[in-house]
Amino acid sequence: MKLLLINPLNQYRKGFSLSWTNVYPPIALGILASLTPKHWDIEIIDENFDKFENLDEKRKEADLVGITSFSPNAPRAYEIASYFRERNIPVVYGGNHATMMAQEAADYVDVVFKGEAETKWHEVIEDFENNRLKPLYDGGQPNLKEMPPARHDLFHNNYIFSSIQTTRGCPFKCDFCSVHVFNGTRHRLRPANDILDELESISHKLVFIVDDNFYGYSTASKNHAYEIMEGMLERGIKKDWYAQTSMNVADDEKFLKLAAKSGCKELFIGVETDDPEQLKSTNKRYNAKVAPENFRKKFKKIQKHGIAVLGAFIFGLDGDTKEALYRRAKFIEKVGVDTIQTSLLMTPPGTDLFDRMKKAGRMLRTNFPKDWERYHSAEVILQPENMSPEELQHHMYIIWHKLYNKAAIRKRFLKTLWRTKSFKAALWAYIGNTHYRSMVFENGGYNPDKHPDKQERIFLEPVTHKKMERPDNIY
Repeated sequence: MKLLLINPLNQYRKGFSLSWTNVYPPIALGILASLTPKHWDIEIIDENFDKFENLDEKRKEADLVGITSFSPNAPRAYEIASYFRERNIPVVYGGNHATMMAQEAADYVDVVFKGEAETKWHEVIEDFENNRLKPLYDGGQPNLKEMPPARHDLFHNNYIFSSIQTTRGCPFKCDFCSVHVFNGTRHRLRPANDILDELESISHKLVFIVDDNFYGYSTASKNHAYEIMEGMLERGIKKDWYAQTSMNVADDEKFLKLAAKSGCKELFIGVETDDPEQLKSTNKRYNAKVAPENFRKKFKKIQKHGIAVLGAFIFGLDGDTKEALYRRAKFIEKVGVDTIQTSLLMTPPGTDLFDRMKKAGRMLRTNFPKDWERYHSAEVILQPENMSPEELQHHMYIIWHKLYNKAAIRKRFLKTLWRTKSFKAALWAYIGNTHYRSMVFENGGYNPDKHPDKQERIFLEPVTHKKMERPDNIY
């Protein structure tokens, strides 16, 4: 029997997939393949490289189909699912969106799989083989001792990065994040030897550790990270790697030394805002405790080890005025991050923020499931507190122009090279900035290297062709 696993791609905005240098293998599908009995033939269709409609019909033949996605890719997942359902081929849909919006998903697929797969996927396969598939399965949040290595051999050959997972769950209940809802607040640790064995089996030189928080917050979490990095050094595993963590990592000199020695080139840190009150209201408690005026000192501690800092920032938070937006942009340039991720405030389903905004009637895109494709962080989807949606989008174009024009990106590369004394770290940061540049300007009809106030088109429809004043003395 054949299992077809599908990684759908948002057709409205393609995000990181615009560049083949910055896409990562769908690790969840690789793990699912490992959990499937050996008598099954398994193939992954990955729309990062192969558009579903363009595939030969023979490649679409299957006995069972599995699809996973986040919310922005859900409409595409449903679209692909309809192809198989019309041919009476059962479709199982799992992942973050399926878990948060199980009732919606049930209208478009045969089986909804909530939670994580390790302890329940075998049940799906057994039920299918015995013609008794149930409409809903719930894998919960299992112990990661059950987690097998992903089937890296099934991923597309064009990936230059490999992915690996070492932990799940995040203790920081950020208001705008669904990770603690989907994976829980307990930081679950995968056995270090299993991780090291999988790293040894990966042929790629570049590795993305997909954990939402590689370092964690407890003594056990820290020791787990040490064990992985020490194991890489002891076994001679030579990889250049990148991971997501929180700002508390800057205070751990042992971690930073081991990270640098074991090949870490960049760390993703959620900074979010320069406003202490906003940090408190969004549950970014550690950042609020540190205080924005001290962030630069934290980043310098990381950079002196030859590791670049990717700082993530949010615009459109409650309390943001026009002046606050430009103040945050100035703060970003001065705080000393190497790669800049800027996002408009999002409301992932399942979060308190989503429920709060829905109750307040502030969600501008509610034609679900179609409108999920717009939940990609570069478009205004919420009614701002202190300005119109059009004004917020307009000011963001000006800010994006300032942060992501080619001259600014080149200058940031040189600063990273000076801070880290590492050409590789500076190159990673440079490539990251070019990716974020292409993401925020995608589909916008906007050339960021021309004067921004000459551009009128905005993402939010209906488009208001009204020229707005460019603020004086932005910087």
